[in-house]
Amino acid sequence: MKSNSLKVQIWKYLSIFSIFILFFLWLFQVLFLNKFYEFSKIKQLDNTINLIKESYNNNSLYSNVDNYAEDNGICIQIFTDKKIIYDSQIFNKGCMPKNVDYRDVFIKSSLDKETYKLINPRFNNEVLLKAIKLNSNTYAFLSSSLQPLDGAVEIIKKELVIVSIMVLLFSFLIGYFISKKLSKPIEKINKTAKIMAQGDYENAYFFIDENILELNELVSTLNQTNDELTKIDELQKEILANVSHDLKTPLTMIKAYAEMVRDLTYKDDIKREDNLNVIIEETDRLNLLVNDIIELTKINNDLQNLNITEFDLVELINSIINRFSIMDANFVFKNKSPIIVKADKIRIEQVIYNLIINAINYTGKDKKVIINLKENDKYVHVEIKDTGKGIDEEDLKLIWKTYYKVDKKYRREKKGSGI
Repeated sequence: MKSNSLKVQIWKYLSIFSIFILFFLWLFQVLFLNKFYEFSKIKQLDNTINLIKESYNNNSLYSNVDNYAEDNGICIQIFTDKKIIYDSQIFNKGCMPKNVDYRDVFIKSSLDKETYKLINPRFNNEVLLKAIKLNSNTYAFLSSSLQPLDGAVEIIKKELVIVSIMVLLFSFLIGYFISKKLSKPIEKINKTAKIMAQGDYENAYFFIDENILELNELVSTLNQTNDELTKIDELQKEILANVSHDLKTPLTMIKAYAEMVRDLTYKDDIKREDNLNVIIEETDRLNLLVNDIIELTKINNDLQNLNITEFDLVELINSIINRFSIMDANFVFKNKSPIIVKADKIRIEQVIYNLIINAINYTGKDKKVIINLKENDKYVHVEIKDTGKGIDEEDLKLIWKTYYKVDKKYRREKKGSGI
């Protein structure tokens, strides 16, 4: 197993986390236990002081403080003019002897409150004492024993050793199984991703049997990516097949007109000029066909800039028909009057050219291609029809798919690229 694998990394981090938990447990339960115990005692005395102040001001001292002092093991003495007016009725190691002079020391200090650590001579134990001044001549003294915790710390240490061994053992085992459970579906995804990277999209189907939201979303995304790559792969194959085949149409026309100029019209200036113009136009068409993929990419990425101009649509269609006059097709175009439109002339020519090629390729035995123009208030409707069998209803929804063709067997010699 590689040291930088996901399984090892998860197991390692879970183990380190467990060690840190044990470290802080030892730190607070052993090293800081005495300090925390002392802090708790101080807090307990502070709470009792607040209770004494409130009770003293409300004249309810005895009823409130006695029970609190007894429940928490706190000795309380209140002096007025150096005379005891209240003494909690408990006796424990926290109660200091009455002959100790700490009271006189605090009263003479003119302080409002002070904290002392004293040794109780009666039991030779450490006592935490809080002294407060209630008014000009009334003082309260609260004391509580600080029990030595060394014995308790030793017991806790022994327990922590056992607990630490068990926690580390369980954390290592649980960490291993958790890391294995989390890494297994990722390893499965990675294995399938390698198949996809090799171009085998058909067998690259991602699936995991885990109820983990992020992994399931990743699997879904990868399957969508695989589907898109499959489409792109099929599209590339169709592009290579279609474009390479469709280059034959302008090349055939260029060759045919060139041969016509060479053999027939080389002496006739007018016909030769017309034929040469067709060759030039088809050369431009060939160049345009080669650049169709780049143009399509620009359109898909909103990078295509249209050059909008006004031009005669009837004249444009006649020029396109004239280019196809050498081909075996019967064109029916009855519009004669000029129709001025506002559009990108090059792109409209591209569209009409491709539709006419498609009609020629799929027309019936009569080789008829019908072109109609219908005007309304805002638009001109261009209709190009052939007499072929048409497109099946189930294929109609796919006609706008790039390079899509119903018939992929190339039964005719001339076809459009489908762009």
